[in-house]
Amino acid sequence: MARETQEEIEMDTQGGEVPKESDSVHPSTLKLYETQFFGFTPQTCMLRVYSAFQDCLYDILPVVEMVCVRQLSRGGPDGSDEQLRTRARECSRKLQQFLDERFKQLSTRMEALLLDRCLTVPSNVLLPEDQSHKTYHQHIQEVLRLESSHADLQSAYEAEVCARQALLAELEEQKEVQKQLDGVLTWVKELQAAWVKEGNGSFQESFRLVMESVKRLQEAVKEVCHKAPH
Repeated sequence: MARETQEEIEMDTQGGEVPKESDSVHPSTLKLYETQFFGFTPQTCMLRVYSAFQDCLYDILPVVEMVCVRQLSRGGPDGSDEQLRTRARECSRKLQQFLDERFKQLSTRMEALLLDRCLTVPSNVLLPEDQSHKTYHQHIQEVLRLESSHADLQSAYEAEVCARQALLAELEEQKEVQKQLDGVLTWVKELQAAWVKEGNGSFQESFRLVMESVKRLQEAVKEVCHKAPH
């Protein structure tokens, strides 16, 4: 996302009500361009640090609790181990709550420092994918026009592909018809050669006479059928 887009989002959202901490974080707080540059938000970074701190704390406190119970139970009366464990568990829970609250306060300050001093991209730094935006300035209308032109070209290309497929199918049909015509011509040539070989004269003239005879024969058959009693 280019810086112009980030500024437009921030301007659009500044007129509304600022969300609470429990709601979605304000875009200006997220610092969208910095998020794209580093690949994470300051909030995500601190959340991971806080989770790591909690994991370490939960691993260390039981060990400390066991060591304290072991040291304090030496030389003590029988049955005191259970009381020491209960007391140590209460103390470890209070220590855990105290450290959690302190680290929450510290993480808030660390997040502000990270946001303002560490995770801030200078104004003269652009993401690699935004370099073209700096070189080729285009208004939103021009972008929309190019997208519309691209959609038209895509539609025209798809129509050309469909037309080409239809032409190829028709060409295949023509090849099949041509094959049948070639077979008929071959048969006619063989018939003509056989006719001449038998000494029947010109094939064209004989074929014309045969067709006339067939036509007269068909007329005679029709006349006989017409005169025959029903």
